[in-house]
Amino acid sequence: MSDVVAALLLALATENAELREQLAGAQDMLVETAIDAGNMHALVEAMRTERDAWREEAERVRYDRQRRSLERQPSNSLVAF
Repeated sequence: MSDVVAALLLALATENAELREQLAGAQDMLVETAIDAGNMHALVEAMRTERDAWREEAERVRYDRQRRSLERQPSNSLVAF
């Protein structure tokens, strides 16, 4: 092999090794991002579940208050003449 071809092969091998290293780093970041996204999705789902529970509780309290308020109002059907 001539020196030029050997130098070219060495340069290509070096660049290939550097690109493989960059690819491995990018893959690691991608895996970390996927894990973070999964964790965030689980957190959002937990927050939605908690929000729904609070909404149901608020609706129950609102219903109970309205029912008690109606029970306290005097009945109009027993008006004295």
